[in-house]
Amino acid sequence: MAPIPGSGLAKGLAVTLRTMTKKSVTAQYPDAQPDLPPRTRGVIGLFEENCTVCMLCARECPDWCIYIDSHKETVPAATPGGRERSRNVLDRFAIDFSLCMYCGICIEVCPFDALFWSPEFEYAETDIRDLTHERDKLREWMWTVPAPPALDPGAEEPKELAAARKTADKLAAQQAPPATEPHADEQARAAEQPTRPQGDSKQQTDQPRPGRPTPGQEGSE
Repeated sequence: MAPIPGSGLAKGLAVTLRTMTKKSVTAQYPDAQPDLPPRTRGVIGLFEENCTVCMLCARECPDWCIYIDSHKETVPAATPGGRERSRNVLDRFAIDFSLCMYCGICIEVCPFDALFWSPEFEYAETDIRDLTHERDKLREWMWTVPAPPALDPGAEEPKELAAARKTADKLAAQQAPPATEPHADEQARAAEQPTRPQGDSKQQTDQPRPGRPTPGQEGSE
């Protein structure tokens, strides 16, 4: 059966009339901010204190959009006679978000939890060269990172918390005052007190107490 001429136009007008009476659901951005999921992949925040300049994130990045510069410093020995050590000091940590494809590999491979996803997404620039953000800007985004979800009640304690608690208990035990020893006079008095031989004490225990009859004496009386 051939379609009726104008039926398509009538269906389209019917859809238009139905939607005209409904309330609009369009969010007027930027006046109305979107309600984003808590783990949105917006930008990458840097927690600089955890970064050890291992360069693992820069090596694993498929786009090579992470730039890291550092230098070495000598740390003096912690104890007398100890050996000096060297450590890496971070000079620059930058991410070129014009190249980043938001795969999250750098966050996954970081062994010290220095990179996190932030839900921030308002970082558009008029010049593409301004999309390379340095560590100061990445540090600001770190404070917008949402808290991780709570663990299950029966889950094991994270290894980081267990290690930190063990270290704190060890330091508390080292800082605790030592147990008080007996006074020198008490030690000297205890050394001067004569000790009774073991044989004499046994003989005394076998002797009957005065004023109490022995089993043989009770019968004779």
